[in-house]
Amino acid sequence: MSTDGGARTALLCLIAIASCGSIVGCGGTSKNTSKNAEPSAAQIEHSEEAADKQQEAAELAKDRELLSTIEASKQEEVAEQTAKKIEARATAKAKKREAAAAKKAKQKEKTAEENIKKREATLKAEFKKLQEATSKAKATEEADSKPPSATESG
Repeated sequence: MSTDGGARTALLCLIAIASCGSIVGCGGTSKNTSKNAEPSAAQIEHSEEAADKQQEAAELAKDRELLSTIEASKQEEVAEQTAKKIEARATAKAKKREAAAAKKAKQKEKTAEENIKKREATLKAEFKKLQEATSKAKATEEADSKPPSATESG
């Protein structure tokens, strides 16, 4: 009977161990359930963090795009101001050249008028000399063509 008693004892021990294993398993299962709940919470937290990071990345991208737009508009303004300055310089230069050309043209016109006046004066002097020479020639011719007796009788 001692064999029966030993077998019984062994059987009881096995049942007790199995029961403990089940109990431990149940306890383990309940721990697993809470552990499964914890990873779910961790997963949720991780998902929220990922969503936050994604949102931050999207906001950062928008901020970069806005900054790019602002910088582009500033560059455009600077380019426009530079273009206006260049245009103003070019306009001033063109006006200066135009004024110089007008002054030069006036000087040429004045010189031409002075030359014309000199030529007119020269021509008038020559014409006057020619008239005097013509009148002297006529007077001499008339004097030569008058009969000498008329001058002697007079």
